[in-house]
Amino acid sequence: MKVLIVGGVAGGASAAARLRRLDESCEIILFERGEYISFANCGLPYYIGGVIQDREDLILQTPESFKARFNIDVRVNNEVISINPSEKYVEVKRLDSGEVYSESYDYLILSPGAYPVRPNIPGSDSDRVFTLRNIADTFKLKDFIDSRSPRHAAVIGGGYIGAEMAENLVKAGLRVTVVEREKQVIAALDFDMAAAVHRHMEKKGVRLLLGNGVQSIEEVDGELRITMDSGVITADMAIMAVGVLPDTALAKRAGLSLNFRGSIVVDSQMRTSDPYIYAVGDAVEVVDFVSGEKTFVPLAGPANKQGRIAADNISGIAREYHGTQGSSVLKVFDLTVAATGLNEKAAMELGYDYDKSFTYSPSHASYYPGGGDMCIKVLFERGSGKILGAQIVGSDGVDKRCDVIATAIRFGATAYDLARLELCYAPPYSSAKDPVNMAGFVIQNLLDGLVKNFHWHDVGSLPRDGSVTLMDTRTPAEYSRGHIDGFINIPLDSLRERLSELDRSKPVYVVCQIGLRGYIACRILSQYGFKCFNLSGGYRLYETIFGKPANNNRVKINPETQLPENA
Repeated sequence: MKVLIVGGVAGGASAAARLRRLDESCEIILFERGEYISFANCGLPYYIGGVIQDREDLILQTPESFKARFNIDVRVNNEVISINPSEKYVEVKRLDSGEVYSESYDYLILSPGAYPVRPNIPGSDSDRVFTLRNIADTFKLKDFIDSRSPRHAAVIGGGYIGAEMAENLVKAGLRVTVVEREKQVIAALDFDMAAAVHRHMEKKGVRLLLGNGVQSIEEVDGELRITMDSGVITADMAIMAVGVLPDTALAKRAGLSLNFRGSIVVDSQMRTSDPYIYAVGDAVEVVDFVSGEKTFVPLAGPANKQGRIAADNISGIAREYHGTQGSSVLKVFDLTVAATGLNEKAAMELGYDYDKSFTYSPSHASYYPGGGDMCIKVLFERGSGKILGAQIVGSDGVDKRCDVIATAIRFGATAYDLARLELCYAPPYSSAKDPVNMAGFVIQNLLDGLVKNFHWHDVGSLPRDGSVTLMDTRTPAEYSRGHIDGFINIPLDSLRERLSELDRSKPVYVVCQIGLRGYIACRILSQYGFKCFNLSGGYRLYETIFGKPANNNRVKINPETQLPENA
């Protein structure tokens, strides 16, 4: 059997290694149009920032090591330029000489990945404007910084790559401005969770210009003049990080089925519309594990799994890919951001009958030094309590908790299951009631009717005419440092003694710092005949969103989309 593989990173390299482990006699040829295979794609920004100092550390395998370990014929600087599915051969161009040759196959695996979007912006072809996709891009960018000593960088796009590049450019000694067309960074997050990231990036010195599209880039006197929707900034260099698209021109020319995004359509075995051609990685259409909808999720973890699955099926082991749930984690300076499953934007668009909870929990026992809080947002189905998605922003332990919830989602868990989980505990690592358990407890209380929530986007529409009671249960000192307009201060510990001040005929809306004291207050009030609602996430979440958002503009929320206006 002869198998050709197009693309030597992530999915392609994984498929090649798996094929060899399953079949020692198989002839395997791997084509890579670049100079490197199996490199640390996700580590590239950290070389720019000096966290990874040795260029060689980015290269996980070389053609020589792959040959020695797996007996695979790796051909770098060889670009597959066409596929003839009917006669089962490809045409390959040697990029160093321009020679074109053909190679036959029994099976073909496509793993071309995705390419950075370069919008049709006048001036974006300047040699001071960079993208970051591969090793060559990385070295070019690093060499520019080392040789030209730029002082100010503009990052166009606030997604994963944009956020990572902002951090690492700051570490490289540059002033950084992030220009993002949307009203928030990191599209996988909902706006309420992204707000904490905005504040943290600004605290670290990054200037955020949100809700700003770039109109043009002009090089003037050795610097870039970047014209946006709302003004002009200058920078010595720019990184274009506005997203990626599937690199499927080769598949299109071969007549393989593509979807409206241009992604290669595959079945659950990673087989394309041609039974002898498989496709894996960022170039393929996947099924969202939670919703069942077809989607595009360019992540390294799924790519590696898909490569393995394609190799298994070619080798006669029936294996299926069961969908992508978008589990991801991101370092933003000393903040960790993680997400899995559906976010609220997706749940709303898909028509789910869902609710959400916000909890703040310490990363480990509060009495053990060095911990920090994490904010956990969980989306769940009303009625069943099935977990639909989660987003976590915090410091230590964020990745661990998101992995636990990602696993729970994969097995169809409910909030009751989160409450029942028995997780590892010792003071340096967790609390006896783990943050995941706490999220489960809070949702369990909602499902069981022990408390009713209201949310940060409901606060502005609450009447201030005396028809409802608005109450802040924090201490007077906390209240004096900042509170929501219209909320009177009755501290939790004096609530029972002051019940006579409240009118049982009026609903009570309660706020505390993170939601815990508000829950206790509602339990007291409900047992004395009051109808009570607790602000999920408390004043801390509210203040994160409304206190001082990026751009120094007060946030105005569209009540239908629960997003900033004009988002």
